[in-house]
Amino acid sequence: YKNKIMSINVNYNPKFSNLSDILNEIFVNFNFKGKILVNGQRNAIKLFEVEGITLNIKSFKRPNLINKIVYRYFRKSKARRSFEFASKLMEMQIGTPQPVAFFENYDFVGLKESYYACEHLENVFEFREIVQNEAFENRDFIIRKFTQFTFEMHEKGIEFLDHSPGNTLIHKNADGSYSFFLVDLNRMQFHETIDFKTRMKNLSKITHKKDMIEVMSNEYAKLSNGDETTIFETMWGLTADFQYRFHRKKRIKKKLKFWKK
Repeated sequence: YKNKIMSINVNYNPKFSNLSDILNEIFVNFNFKGKILVNGQRNAIKLFEVEGITLNIKSFKRPNLINKIVYRYFRKSKARRSFEFASKLMEMQIGTPQPVAFFENYDFVGLKESYYACEHLENVFEFREIVQNEAFENRDFIIRKFTQFTFEMHEKGIEFLDHSPGNTLIHKNADGSYSFFLVDLNRMQFHETIDFKTRMKNLSKITHKKDMIEVMSNEYAKLSNGDETTIFETMWGLTADFQYRFHRKKRIKKKLKFWKK
């Protein structure tokens, strides 16, 4: 369902089209209502209770002048991409919170503000906790299941460009199994097939810990019938490259802040 009124563009998941009026009101009054979940420098996330459903709504940072024009005429907004990629992941049976709607508001220059709404997941934890806590319950098992989840994505041609420890949520099911859900979806690519190096690079942001990469390499080798040594050495090398670039960027930012003072 699409509705275009002057400078507003809204798109709903058909399953939630009955909530359109309520959602429109929430989007327009986002700054004054809802329960804050994340209040970051770039984006904000709030929770809203609607018809017995907890909605997780992300407000993206207002774009600068150039990006206002880019998101109006040349590229889809982050909110729209999040909605469309989530819908595609659901079709491909890859876990992600159920997409509900996206909202775009334009002024005479371009995109002014945008929001993405999905169902909120309860009782989940980030994969980051597995990285940080070496004593985490069933840690090795979860790492292997996460690797299986990533391998399934790769086999389906999905390249999640922000595949990092904070962007996979994990839920422990009643039977002891684990379900995985991708979040922060606005940077994804879909391919017919994904080559080996791209697959390994896609895992390079997950962890800097050698023991975890050893487990991931072992599991990925089993799944792909690949050579475990080659997989480990490639993944470890790409991880080292990413860590070098990441920390170099942080050092440069720190210096720039110092000189601005």
